[in-house]
Amino acid sequence: MNIFVDLFLTFSKVGCFTFGGGYAMISLIEDICVRKKQWISHDEMMNVTVIAESTPGPIAINCATFVGFKQAGLPGAVFATLGIVLPSIIIILLISKLIDNFMDIAWVSHAFKGIKLAVAILIIDAGVTMITKMKGALLPRVIVCASLGVMLLSNLFSWNISSVVLMIVCAAVSLAVFKIKGAGAKGGREKQ
Repeated sequence: MNIFVDLFLTFSKVGCFTFGGGYAMISLIEDICVRKKQWISHDEMMNVTVIAESTPGPIAINCATFVGFKQAGLPGAVFATLGIVLPSIIIILLISKLIDNFMDIAWVSHAFKGIKLAVAILIIDAGVTMITKMKGALLPRVIVCASLGVMLLSNLFSWNISSVVLMIVCAAVSLAVFKIKGAGAKGGREKQ
């Protein structure tokens, strides 16, 4: 199959059948792009997720753009991005044109309650998958668990903690540990 059509159809499926935004899509994107199609490795998926989170724009669109670019350059990025965006645009346009009070319909509001639960499970699945597949030292796992704890506490006690500030603190801690380890290794080599 033509790679452009494959990218478009693959990401259209992700965009069409995943509710809850980018974080809910990460698990599905990883399943398709890493496990099934092997377009990228798990490490690349983790890296692109971190980069996509810290760059402007929705995380799922940034992930799709990266995968499309890696597979087929700029045209691949365009096809993957269009694939993930168009289903949502079409669905929202249809809903806004056809139904005035969409959420007032009883079966729709009940369906969305179930969808909220599924979205939470998808987000948890993506997080657990990333944590269990992390390679290397204990530090990344400690940072992830500490960040999760801070965000849970902020939600429980209604604290206003920005996720941007949390990311900056985590990056600073990681850089500080890296510098300390680098200084320790450099001092060890000088003694030899």
